[in-house]
Amino acid sequence: MNSEILTRKIADLIFEKKGYDVTVLEVNKVSPITDYFIICTGASDTQVKAIADHVEGQLKDEGIKVWHKEGHRALQWVLLDYVDVVVHVFRPDTRAFYNLEKLWGDAPATILKDEVESK
Repeated sequence: MNSEILTRKIADLIFEKKGYDVTVLEVNKVSPITDYFIICTGASDTQVKAIADHVEGQLKDEGIKVWHKEGHRALQWVLLDYVDVVVHVFRPDTRAFYNLEKLWGDAPATILKDEVESK
């Protein structure tokens, strides 16, 4: 699965668990470390865990395994690294503090909307 398709798939999985403020940064335009960052917010520790577990579980069922993950203990910022796509699931205050969108401000950003919610 190419990184663009994987990015959209992950975004859809995030929306299934009601993640919000989903932003995709095209990191490959400014750095060779990965192709995309997907940044989203969960309103509570429980929601952050649910989003991360859902993404990881659904992709695993499709044979796509996470290469590295962090943050499952504190649940303020869970990172799922799929090499070409890195998922960041934040609590609101932690997202504001680290402000990855500003840190990676040179990377083109796309704000995604839940297509089901938009209808």
